[in-house]
Parts: sequence; structure tokens; C-alpha cells
Amino acid sequence: MKLSDFDFELPQSLIATRPAKPRSSARLLVATPTQIHDAHVYDLVDWFQAGDRLVLNDTKVLPARLTGQRGRDTAQGYQEARVEVTLLEPQATAGQWRALVKPLKKVKEGEVVRFSEDLSATLNSKEDGAAYLTFNLTGDDFDAALNAAGAMPLPPYIEALRKADAQDKEDYQTVWAKTLGAVAAPTASLHFDAPLLEALKAKGVDITYVTLHVGAGTFLPVKVDNVDDHKMHAEWGEVSPKAVREIVATKAAGGRVIPVGTTALRLIESAARDTGQIAPFVSDTDIFIRPGFTFHVADALMTNFHLPKSTLMMLVSAVMGYDRIREVYAHAIEHEYRFFSYGDASLLLPHASM
Repeated sequence: MKLSDFDFELPQSLIATRPAKPRSSARLLVATPTQIHDAHVYDLVDWFQAGDRLVLNDTKVLPARLTGQRGRDTAQGYQEARVEVTLLEPQATAGQWRALVKPLKKVKEGEVVRFSEDLSATLNSKEDGAAYLTFNLTGDDFDAALNAAGAMPLPPYIEALRKADAQDKEDYQTVWAKTLGAVAAPTASLHFDAPLLEALKAKGVDITYVTLHVGAGTFLPVKVDNVDDHKMHAEWGEVSPKAVREIVATKAAGGRVIPVGTTALRLIESAARDTGQIAPFVSDTDIFIRPGFTFHVADALMTNFHLPKSTLMMLVSAVMGYDRIREVYAHAIEHEYRFFSYGDASLLLPHASM
């Protein structure tokens, strides 16, 4: 298939820059092979059944956007200049990170960038447009200083409309976030709040947690015309033995396994990639789900509405079928659903008969 096959016209007015309040009041488009229903996220209790299992990504988003100053002695005296840093991924050595730095060309190797009284970093090297930094703090001290100095790394399509602020530190984090390491949120999960989780548990819906640290590569555009030639970015994930036992038990009992978000979907399908049966998984995954993909674990998907010509549009096309997802998105645009990370949600039920 061609990249242009996954394009569509989206009015800019439908790009959400703030989430719905409360979280579960966001709209929910429920799609089966033959019908589309307009609902709200709090209506999920009516669409899930006792014995279904939600798979949730418990990654925690780093406040990975930092603004600092570098200082340098020059012929004109000591001068400072602004430097913007976006953390991408930690390295094997404690305190070291791969990061995007602006302006990268003007920061020299060995220079120190100060972000606050407590937090600074030394630029060690540059490679493939990224920098390798060593911070002055590690562990809990680093986490505390980063939380104080950093801002949430909002997606480019929101950053183009407004800058991140203090409210995003709450809004751009799931209520169950636990394992620190992501630089982007698993956004479908942002719709859940404590009352909705309690209502689902009371209905008999089970929950399994997995971890996939969403990387900045999730926002990279597809640059090839033939989608089969696209190389996916790799992200680290873990499906624990406990999670595997829970998912296998649900399958054996006839329940549905429903990942919340494309990150959870990609991870559990990665864990079943070798044999067709889910197994414990701790590794990087670069799985590329597009039309023609065979699903071994997921029976449905809850997800937000995605960018044109993105790998996530290809993924939802694989879930529902190419023609059907075009109808779903046409309905969403016509009925003014809000798109992207802070937008509304869809529940895709490819095997429902209703």
C-alpha cells in the first residue's frame, strides 16, 4: 500500500489542545463492522462484559523538555545562550541520556548546560543529530530535579498551537502511571479516572498492566511512499509472567482481551510474535502493524484518533479493515470528534455482530 492511501483532510479546529474534564467525559466512537455508535468514555461499562480484560500501559511520562543556559568565555567576555533539550532515552551508565539539543551545532563537547540551581548536564558527544549528555544527578535526586525543572514533552501538533504548562504535568499522565521512562503518553489511557475504573471492576472487567516506554519516534513522519519500506522506531517494553498468565486465563475462559492504546496493542502482539502464543517479553520492539497483519492476542482496541499518513493510521486500518476505518474517520470528522493526544476516543470492535 502507498502512504497516500492513509491520508485524509482534517480541519485544524478538530485538533484538541486540552483534554476533556473530567477525563471520562470525552466522547467515544464505538465501531463494529456494520455500525457506528456515538457515546462517551464513561459508557464503556455498557460495552464491556464481565470476563473481559483490559490491558493498560503503566509507563510514566518524564517531564523531558528542559530549557537551560550554556556559558562561555568569548572575546567579548562571558556570554550565556539559551539551550533547549528533549530527553529521548537513558543510557546504560547512570546519569547519561540521549537527547535532542537545540541549537546542537553551537553547543560544544564538554560544555555544561544549567537547567536550574540543582540540575545541569555536560554534553559528551554528538551522533546522528542527537547528543549524549551526562547529568550531575542520578536516581531519586535526578527525578526530583527533573520534575521541578522539566516540562511535559507535548506532541508537535500541540506544541505548534501552545506551549506546555504546569497543568500538563497532570493532564499528560495516566492515573495509574508507575514505571518512569516514556517521553510521550499512552494517550487513550488518559481518558480513565478513578470512578470509571471502579465501575469497570464492579462490572467484572479485569485489568492487566504491561509497560512500554513510548519514545519520541512515535511522532516521526513516514518518509517512504511504499509503506512496506518503512522502518519502525524501537521502544522498550515488558510483559511480565503474571500478565501472560492473566491474558491466557481470559482467553481460555472465552473473554476478550482489549488493549487500551496502540502501545499496549503493539506490546502484547510483540510478545506473541514468535509462536503465535503470548509469552513473557522484556526487550525492544519495532513491530509494524499494518493491513494484512495477523492478530494473535488482541480482540479489540480502544484508541484515540490518529494523524493522517501515520503508522498508527495503518495500525487501526489493520484492526478494522482499510475501507471500514475510512468510514469510521469520515464519521468522526463529520460529527466533530476531537483528534490526537488530548482528543476523543474510539472503541474498535472488529468481531462484534451488533
